[in-house]
Order: sequence, then structure tokens, then C-alpha cells
Amino acid sequence: MTALNSQPWRTTKSGLRVLARVTPRSARDGIDGLADSAEGQALKVRVRAVAEDGRANRAVEAVVAEWLGIAKGRVSVVMGGKFRIKTLEICGEPAELEKLLRARLEGLK
Repeated sequence: MTALNSQPWRTTKSGLRVLARVTPRSARDGIDGLADSAEGQALKVRVRAVAEDGRANRAVEAVVAEWLGIAKGRVSVVMGGKFRIKTLEICGEPAELEKLLRARLEGLK
């Protein structure tokens, strides 16, 4: 894993903002760890949905929520809706969400 200062998220009052690099039209849905992007470290998210009419964005929200084991309504694409690099808002207690993200990423190694 990368250094702590290059983590793909930052805390907010309502939870976390997470940078994600999305691959639509993938063979499967899932999280593949971290990837470097021009914006910094990003969560690699694959979705089978096509990037059309917001389908891929909704799929990203669902895949990330399922991976974290939280309700779909707690994850939303807040920036980058039409781009491969997106910012996700994950609502909840920031410290708990950070701990959960770290544990899930550690489990991918």
C-alpha cells in the first residue's frame, strides 16, 4: 500500500470523499485496489455497466457500497460524472469509514 499521505480519500463533516478511477464495460464488477492518477491515488473500480445515461455512475455507487458492506444510499458520485476519474461521497462517521476502507484495501493484497 502507499504512504498515508497519498491515500485516495479525505475526511469531511459528513464522511469521506474518495477518488475513484472507473473502468466501465468491464467483464466484472469489483474493486481492484489502488491506481495512480493525475489527481493522486484512486480506488480502482470496475463495473459491467456502460457509461451511458448515468448507468456506470449508479453501478459504481452500488459496487463500492457492497464492497464496504454499507447501504447503497450512503455512496454517491459527487464529481466527475462523465469522466473516468470520479469523486465519491461516502456518508457516515469519518473515522469508522477510514478504518473500514483501510481494512478492505488490506484484504485485497
